[in-house]
Amino acid sequence: MAEEESKPEIASVASEKIEESTKALNQSLAGYTEKLSDWLSDQGRIPESLVDTVTVLILLGAMAVAAWLSYVVFRPVVLKIVRKSVEKTPFTWDDDLIGHGVFKWFTHLFPGLLIFIVSPGLFEKAPIVAAILKGASAIYMLLTGFFVVDSLLNFTHQTLTKFPIAKQINLAIFTQVAKLLTALIALIIGIAILIGESPGVLLGGLGVFASILMLVFKDVILGFVAGIQLATNDMLSTGDWLEMPSHSADGDVMQIGLTTVKVRNWDKTITTIPTYALISEPFKNWRGMSESGGRRIKRSLLVDTNSISLCSEETLDKYRAIEHIEEYLEQKRKEVAEFNASLPPDAEQNRVNGRRLTNVGTFRAYIEAYLRNHPKIRKDMTLLVRQLAPTGTGLPIEIYCFTTTTVWAEYEGIQADIFDHLFAVAREFDLRIFQQPTGLDFREMAVHDSAQ
Repeated sequence: MAEEESKPEIASVASEKIEESTKALNQSLAGYTEKLSDWLSDQGRIPESLVDTVTVLILLGAMAVAAWLSYVVFRPVVLKIVRKSVEKTPFTWDDDLIGHGVFKWFTHLFPGLLIFIVSPGLFEKAPIVAAILKGASAIYMLLTGFFVVDSLLNFTHQTLTKFPIAKQINLAIFTQVAKLLTALIALIIGIAILIGESPGVLLGGLGVFASILMLVFKDVILGFVAGIQLATNDMLSTGDWLEMPSHSADGDVMQIGLTTVKVRNWDKTITTIPTYALISEPFKNWRGMSESGGRRIKRSLLVDTNSISLCSEETLDKYRAIEHIEEYLEQKRKEVAEFNASLPPDAEQNRVNGRRLTNVGTFRAYIEAYLRNHPKIRKDMTLLVRQLAPTGTGLPIEIYCFTTTTVWAEYEGIQADIFDHLFAVAREFDLRIFQQPTGLDFREMAVHDSAQ
């Protein structure tokens, strides 16, 4: 408790000492100004009525020269010393501070601080000039301070992006909000300086303009809230593959900003989406696919139902020569034979009686065996070949599996190779792939009819 009570006392003592030093400096400067005015008056070359004006002009020139020297001479010296000191340290974060211009903007305070401190004493007899100089220097230092904070925020953002948390939380949104708040605070303080009122008075009056501010910053507020939800729920991050048909977006997320999200589509165009739209409208994030290491194949073959038939023993013997399904055929033939043996003797006279293998069932078994032996198909993820409900375009045989790569070009190549093979081998199982009739089909029919 004693230490906590001593901290305000130390701050109070320091403030009093600074105030006393400033007061003493202003008194000294006022004394020098008086001496300069007396000296000009003693020369007798300047009318008495213009002595004060000439004194003010001389002091303005001297102050301008001093401020210029502090900017041109003193500031580069300080930057050089700081740069050499930073180069000697084993850390890298201080190099980033220089790279973002934190020290450069900070040294801009020197000329403004000089004018702010000495103007009340030098221009004690010209309070209007002193007030203008003090206000202008305060505005200058306020702008400089804003750029210092802006550089610090950029430095902080870049530093935090090196940590794993940056992949889970969108730091850009928080950085932009901090910059916006800094700009608002600087604006309020600047207006307070110009009108000579306390910033607290202006803050108290902001309630009158609350509705206007809500209207002006509607997108900013909605984007900020949406950004927090996206970050906390880990819904989207930079580098994810985003698909949002409602905004014609399908590509990689380039940037998640305070008000907009930029997506580089696969055709290299850029789509800009309002950040709050990602909360109010559905979208698909393909990150799960990328992290799983496998990309899904879900596509169907349409088999012409007129080509589906029961398999004879001769047909099964022909199928046995096909790779991957010999074991399947032996097992199925054994099961069928055992089941049919339990039927009445006359049942075998009709092929419909009992169990029989079909060419489409055998083809489906071949596809599954082919995929399980394919080096580019993952065996630890879902792999199945199923029949869907038949339609007017045939019987769909759907393939559902995952490739061993998520790279788009490689995935498309694997998928194309698989279906190239299946389209070609379907006829080996006496099946036809359904296709809508073309002009060539009608032409052949016409030729056949005319020949008859």
